[in-house]
Amino acid sequence: MSLYFLQKFIKHTMSVIDKLASSLGRRDEVPNQLLAKQIAGKSDKNAIKELVENLNNKDKKIQSDCIKTLYEIGERKPELISPYVKNFIKLLDSKNNRLQWGAMTALSSVVNENPKEIYSSLAKIVEVGDKGSVITKDHLVKILVGIGSNKQYNDSMFQLLLEQIKKSPVNQLPSYIESTATIVSDKNKPAFIKAINFRMKEVEDLLPKKKRMEKVLKNLY
Repeated sequence: MSLYFLQKFIKHTMSVIDKLASSLGRRDEVPNQLLAKQIAGKSDKNAIKELVENLNNKDKKIQSDCIKTLYEIGERKPELISPYVKNFIKLLDSKNNRLQWGAMTALSSVVNENPKEIYSSLAKIVEVGDKGSVITKDHLVKILVGIGSNKQYNDSMFQLLLEQIKKSPVNQLPSYIESTATIVSDKNKPAFIKAINFRMKEVEDLLPKKKRMEKVLKNLY
């Protein structure tokens, strides 16, 4: 067998798991990102199924690589991973922080594809977001905004976003305010303005953050 055909044979017989960063002995995320791009480009549902199945792999490195690859796919083609919302929600109970915030990232990427199913598990999602890392909270806000873009959920999501704004760390504050502004209605605009003004005093000496918040206020009037 020629080298060319041997390379083609290996390429086609390698499983998806064999192509993950940890399987290749790599410590960076580049192989996972390239794999996600390849899978998304081909809309390879079988590969996605294999990745989902290995979220429970005994090797934690493979688990981490799988969730990374899945949410990278979700960022490119959310419809490919949206059937696995329940799998991602189950991961929110994981003691592995990487899986937990990775699942939140995956959910935020598919929220516009499957808002109703994600909404049905919102209590769990908010609980995990409130207790989680900064990345987890960031994706919680994205999820709330995504659901809130639907008229039927707008009021309830706005109230939850208002709570996030009132208690968010200053570093995340402008970003959360900007995101929430995209779904503010005439009905809840006064409460939003009040919340921004209430926290404005905390950014008096942080000019870039203050300017971002002031810009949102200006656009509301």
